[in-house]
Amino acid sequence: MTRLRLSENGNSPFEKLIGHNEEILIKWNELEITLFKSSSLSQDLLEQVRRTLAYGNECEYCMAKAGRPEISEDNMREQVAAAFAEVFSQDHKTINDGHFKMLKEHFTEKEISELCSFISFISACQMLGHIYNLTADFQQSS
Repeated sequence: MTRLRLSENGNSPFEKLIGHNEEILIKWNELEITLFKSSSLSQDLLEQVRRTLAYGNECEYCMAKAGRPEISEDNMREQVAAAFAEVFSQDHKTINDGHFKMLKEHFTEKEISELCSFISFISACQMLGHIYNLTADFQQSS
């Protein structure tokens, strides 16, 4: 059982929790669509980062969506992005210039900006899911 009742607004259980204020839901969804569809980063890289964050942020709902990350050993960009996401989820305050130096070896500044924005947004979503007690059972019903 979630800590708030599901509203009438939204398509998924997560959206219905945000949907108590329809304007917030609309803008939240617009940002999510923009981050996924307008990124210069590949969809697979973004998905592996999302999965990495799900486990780091302990969002049961998000972990159930697609399981653990499947990071290709041949894809250094995925490896670096997922490692950065993992550090972010453990303690974003420990991120330092060395982390950005590593990112700059594999990504443009535009891509780094997009990656950090994506990581921050997905973490916020997953933290909400966790505090609302949005469990894997809700993933199966959405």
